[in-house]
Amino acid sequence: MFKNSSELNKRRENANLEFIKEHSKGMSEEQIKKFFLTVQEERILYKYYESKLFKFCQNFQPPMPKNVIGCSVQYFKRFYLNNSVMDYHPKDIIVTCVYLASKVEEFNVSMSQFVANVKGDREKATEIILNHEHLLMKQLNFDLTIYNPHRAVEGFLIDIKTRYIELSEPERLRPAIEEFLDKVQLTDACFLYSPSQIALAAISWGAIKFKESTDGYLSDIICEAHPDKLGYLREAIKTMFVMIKNEALHVIDPVRSSLEKKLEKCRNQENNPSSSAYKRKLEELDEDDDTEPVKKYSKLLELVEEKILQSDTVPQLGGFAMEIG
Repeated sequence: MFKNSSELNKRRENANLEFIKEHSKGMSEEQIKKFFLTVQEERILYKYYESKLFKFCQNFQPPMPKNVIGCSVQYFKRFYLNNSVMDYHPKDIIVTCVYLASKVEEFNVSMSQFVANVKGDREKATEIILNHEHLLMKQLNFDLTIYNPHRAVEGFLIDIKTRYIELSEPERLRPAIEEFLDKVQLTDACFLYSPSQIALAAISWGAIKFKESTDGYLSDIICEAHPDKLGYLREAIKTMFVMIKNEALHVIDPVRSSLEKKLEKCRNQENNPSSSAYKRKLEELDEDDDTEPVKKYSKLLELVEEKILQSDTVPQLGGFAMEIG
């Protein structure tokens, strides 16, 4: 986790500056300002594609489990914490994140089921995913296990039913809890707070909707042995409430369309699947690497296995492809 939002913003700023530094040789300051995206402009595009990823997952048939959606969103967030949208277009990373998350979280759908949700060129989507999956895993440091707050919510609700009878009928809070968890995914909360803290905030949010309070549960049960932690926990919950309210104020910027055009001009063409530079790059890689595809994939799985063995999760290895229109 990170200490504060400033650390997150600094990483995003560094990703933007590093890309510009690498691709602006021979350009004047004025040319650089006009040609490349600013950090703020990148953020506008990022938020748009993040919401697009979320909607795709929500509309998926058969219904996609919450843990798969959460995993997909977090992969996407983590990738763009250290990479510029000018280097890797979000539409390519979206499909790869959902593909990888579905395998890791064992969301078993057949190829035909999965591509039934796809818009656009399905063959191209397959190519994009296969060519980006290793990149994504590498950028995630092969740390693919995501701990989402849904499991923690279940534990706290059981605890409330048995030890905090002051909160009547906690099951009625579920719709509001799910509403909170959906909304908080689109904020930076996962970088700043633990799944259990997010779960407590979700339950508190639900209680408030019914004019109830979890304050006694926090002070008398959760922080009973560590009363000095109560102040921090309360502040964390308040901060998450504010983050959600601020996210609700966010609208898709009307300048996004012009930013998309700007991105098409300044993006790294070597990472653009539709460009000749990208195709040449793949051809060069094929010429330089005589390793059989099966051997390369086996090596990839070995690297992932090293991380997986550290947890109790064993991912499925089946695959599928998609594209978002």
